[in-house]
Amino acid sequence: MLRATEPARSADLVVFNGKIATQDEQRSFVRALAVKDGTIVATGDDRDVLRHAHDDTTRIDLNGRTVIPGLIDAHLQAIRGGMNFNLEVRWDGVPSLADALELLGRQVRRTPAPQWARVAGGWTALQFAEKRGPTAAELNAIAPDTPVFIQHLADSAWLNAAALRALGYGRDTPDPPGGELRRDRHGRPTGLLLARPDPAVLGAALARAPVLDADDRVNSTRQFMRALNRVGVTSAIDAGGDGLAYPDDYAAVATLARRGELTTRIAYALGARHAGRELDDFAKWIALTAPGRGDAFLRASGAGERLLFSAVDLGNFLEPRVDLPASVDAELAAIVRLLVRHRWPFRLHATYDESIGRFLDVFEAVDRDTPFDGLRWSFDRCETISDANIARVAALGGGITVQPRMAFQGEAFIARHGAAAATRAPPIRAMLAAGLPVGAGSGATGAASYNPFVALYWMVSGRSVGGTALYPARNRLGRMEALRRYTVGSAWFSADEHRKGALVPGRYADFAVLSDDYFTVDARRIPALSSVLTVVDGKVVHAEQEFSPLAPPPPPVSPAWSPVAAGGVADAADAGGRAAPHASAAGDACAASGIDVCRAHSHGRRFARSRYPTASAAAERCEAFGGCCVAF
Repeated sequence: MLRATEPARSADLVVFNGKIATQDEQRSFVRALAVKDGTIVATGDDRDVLRHAHDDTTRIDLNGRTVIPGLIDAHLQAIRGGMNFNLEVRWDGVPSLADALELLGRQVRRTPAPQWARVAGGWTALQFAEKRGPTAAELNAIAPDTPVFIQHLADSAWLNAAALRALGYGRDTPDPPGGELRRDRHGRPTGLLLARPDPAVLGAALARAPVLDADDRVNSTRQFMRALNRVGVTSAIDAGGDGLAYPDDYAAVATLARRGELTTRIAYALGARHAGRELDDFAKWIALTAPGRGDAFLRASGAGERLLFSAVDLGNFLEPRVDLPASVDAELAAIVRLLVRHRWPFRLHATYDESIGRFLDVFEAVDRDTPFDGLRWSFDRCETISDANIARVAALGGGITVQPRMAFQGEAFIARHGAAAATRAPPIRAMLAAGLPVGAGSGATGAASYNPFVALYWMVSGRSVGGTALYPARNRLGRMEALRRYTVGSAWFSADEHRKGALVPGRYADFAVLSDDYFTVDARRIPALSSVLTVVDGKVVHAEQEFSPLAPPPPPVSPAWSPVAAGGVADAADAGGRAAPHASAAGDACAASGIDVCRAHSHGRRFARSRYPTASAAAERCEAFGGCCVAF
């Protein structure tokens, strides 16, 4: 049956002979859709929708492939990720440490002084066959003179000797605020920098490395958008990158928007920049811009994710939960009251129920004297939120975005909080049952991979990237429901639920044609899915395989030594999708309990740490296999 805004309206584009998941309220599938001026004008059967074609209409035979709405990442550091993408070797989805080090070594040989070689998160040691991260000896052998910075998620970073020299880290260097420099028995830094607990300490170290110039930042942002399109992402909500200055650090994405070269729609939040002066920061943002200012491709959306430096509850599962200071309540109330008064939507990181309860106390108190009155606000993460606090969020009109941190840190969560607590971390089904808006995002590019199919796999299978079973069936989502979190669910968080997230007449023509059928493929293959044809605003922005003749010409990469130019960026569509070889029994024992490496497997002292709080138990298990685990 034809569904259209007007009968037989001429179309710019018609795609047909597909399995199109519309994500309408009935969860319908159709075979074809028609597009005019960037908007869907009809969906239905091939014969009916093809009535919208004329001589100049582009017709694309989908060859029976599955089509989904363009994915909306509800929590992505899109601005910061774009600025730095051309600088970074990405280990997302690399199946072994040997392969990862080969990528790194290849880039070291290309990197000119004084630039650094860097891997800025998005991977976990548990994805590797070796079940460990690199060693100091390995990094120094690969790069004796080039500084190397390897960030592991948002909890730690490895620095080689050249990076330690470049940063001036030595025996007399104090630990940075919010972090710890691991040291050898002589007090010299080993090169392991720990976030304790705030990952801002990792960003502060990397910020001292050289940066791209303005033109290369524009190119880098464009390359990042293309990488997102490759995995079906057509929209992102930038949660508010730490340390970004508005409008200066938004210049690259603004330039692309002016040129009409953005291929991913971005709604961005603005966050506090100065500890102790957060209220002044938000007063400045309110004077400079307003939520909704911009266009369909780039616009401001509100405030977040860091509203107050002392109200950080990022939940580094390798560290104990940190109690918020007593000053949080009054300071946060002043900021929220300012935002509500000026009708600025806001979002806030909140991992633990104890913090969520205190934040809700503040919000409810503000609402009594400065009513929210339908203002959109949300929490991010919420791994341990209770049913009682879910109800309070619902009563105040809030929403929750979830990210796949348990996919990357589930083993650490279990070691610290127990397997029983992990079975509902986060309790997505309870959130949905309470009627909350629930969106999904990656939390990338540091804390996780930007590949949305890793998050979809996590929600559907209940397993971590390392293979650990986290959730019973009752706490997992079906494939359709998981997809809805990344489409119509996420659209709410940028007030776009009537414009995107579903393939129905009147919505944006943003969609992805998948490499395999998400709804029927073996669940273990979900992380390996990608888009073979991505359309944004009715225009093809990515195409490969049989659709490659439709691909727009790729922009050249700059600088020429960028990892992107050299193929030093692992294909994020493979993240978790390739079967990793089984580790040895001793290696399994180390990984299961948290020791990164076994000394028995190599020469010299390993660049390792006890990743979980069961180090002594892990050491005993390793010794049982004849190995000696070493952790600083």
